[in-house]
Amino acid sequence: MSARPRLLEADHLVMEFGARGVMREKQTVQAVSGVSFYIDEGETLALVGESGCGKSTVGRLALRLLEPTGGSVRFEGTDLGSLSPSELRAIRRKMQIIFQDPYASLDPRMKVYSIIAEPLVTHRVYGAKRETEARVRELMSRVGLGPEQIDRYPHQFSGGQRQRIGIARALALNPKLVVCDEPVSALDVSIQAQILNLLSDLQEELGLTYLFISHDLGVVRHISDRICVMFLGRLCETGPTEDIFRTPLHPYTKFLLEAVPKPDPHLRKEKKALLAGEMPSPVNPPPGCRFHTRCPESGDICAQVTPEMRSFGARQAACHFIR
Repeated sequence: MSARPRLLEADHLVMEFGARGVMREKQTVQAVSGVSFYIDEGETLALVGESGCGKSTVGRLALRLLEPTGGSVRFEGTDLGSLSPSELRAIRRKMQIIFQDPYASLDPRMKVYSIIAEPLVTHRVYGAKRETEARVRELMSRVGLGPEQIDRYPHQFSGGQRQRIGIARALALNPKLVVCDEPVSALDVSIQAQILNLLSDLQEELGLTYLFISHDLGVVRHISDRICVMFLGRLCETGPTEDIFRTPLHPYTKFLLEAVPKPDPHLRKEKKALLAGEMPSPVNPPPGCRFHTRCPESGDICAQVTPEMRSFGARQAACHFIR
């Protein structure tokens, strides 16, 4: 079996934001610090971690919606940072995003037709309006929306239907890569399953590649091929999904998996190991391993030396004590 072609590759991405503290002094928020990963064509890479770890920022850096402070992103071998505005505009047709909030991401003043047709009009895909309308109707049908809904406004739809509109808009230009930024976290559990199944079906039908950002490990296990675990702007562990769920290597990954609710009622009273303390501030992250202030396995070296990602078979992890 031949290896899949490499579609996206991020190399030591760094993203810092300027901010002001309580006393109005200038501060720097280290949102992303040296993150590297790759995605092969047709696979789903999940980026997981608790709120504030920088995973959504990584998704925007991957699409060059944000200019990184350092590092690079290559799409199909092309460095996105080397492209002119016109060249970047052309390559954007191959990269799209599905946002977390299906209502905030849709213009409430636009009807469904205009929302889905907007990328087609912007990139001048069709010369005639009837061709654009035929494409919009095709996309609506593909995501499970009826033709009678084409002239409705976003407020006339449920949350799940609005997310379907967002998915249709993302698919309008036949992209290769779709960044799914917490696409089901704002939806009811029953609707989440429908949207996840839709995304899986679309991936199989259209050969899509996903960067799937989520804090929900149950969702991630259902849809992803590989996982990258983030903590405070850095990667802790990467590897095939089932391998990570079966035998997590990094202490932080173990805590994340331990926190997942178990459906078996006999296991609900089991004592769980809980993380101590609060997440450190990205304005002033701790030296060395950023997890060492909360890690029960940390030693003196953890506060002094930043662990590098090391390979363990098909896995990688950044911890001084993994053997």
